[in-house]
Amino acid sequence: MNATDTNAADAVTIDLNSDLGENVPDRVVSDDSAMLGLVTSANVSCGFHAGSPEGIRETLAAATKGGVVIGAHPGYDDYEGFGRRPLDVPPATLQAQVEYQIGALLGLTSAVGGSVAYVKPHGGLYNAIVRDEAQAKVVVDAVKAVDDSLVFLGLAGSVANRVAAEAGLKVAAEAFADRSYNPDGSLVSRTEPNAVLHDPEAVAARVLKLVQTGQVEAIDGSLVDVDAQSICFHGDSQGSIDMARAARELLESSGVRIAAFAGAGR
Repeated sequence: MNATDTNAADAVTIDLNSDLGENVPDRVVSDDSAMLGLVTSANVSCGFHAGSPEGIRETLAAATKGGVVIGAHPGYDDYEGFGRRPLDVPPATLQAQVEYQIGALLGLTSAVGGSVAYVKPHGGLYNAIVRDEAQAKVVVDAVKAVDDSLVFLGLAGSVANRVAAEAGLKVAAEAFADRSYNPDGSLVSRTEPNAVLHDPEAVAARVLKLVQTGQVEAIDGSLVDVDAQSICFHGDSQGSIDMARAARELLESSGVRIAAFAGAGR
């Protein structure tokens, strides 16, 4: 079973998350307010790849008020590339950058009366540690150094999740509603055609199948086993709000309970 189901008499439960806090006045990429009404966890930018201190603080305040669980979303120091480009960062530099970003988000969240429950790396860094054990260890070491009670959220089946678990962190696995999968369970590169999905009804059906069967259809038509406790909707994807709303409505109408995987949420 891909979703949490600790009691057979209980409904299947899944968390919905989104990458938020990435807006600045001249680069608005998501409708944070609308998305916070649909998801149960928010991966909030730590400022290196996107967002501004005041915008991030506003998103954190809204998430806290709405009972949405907050996660730190650190990435490469690559504002121009939105943190999605692969970078070769020296280990000591990368660890310090990740620690700095998590610390900054902890401070801002505390300032608005909230708390941070987990860490989910962003973009190029996230993709790198799906397979790169050395970088994964650096990121995991950074999380542990700041607060080893934080849950590590990463791609289901990734090297990063294994490294985090071996290091003693609590780990949660996620799947993606709006991204195409390769047959090996990795995400299709955004440079490839059809890497990002946009049709609300198709995405909703895909999410429901994932929750009910623990499988997702890969880009070649094969089925991939995905054991996940959370499903991500990218806030900056075209039609993201419509996709998240359609998926949530279909899940709830099918008897699936929507609840955060970490901490106390809606």
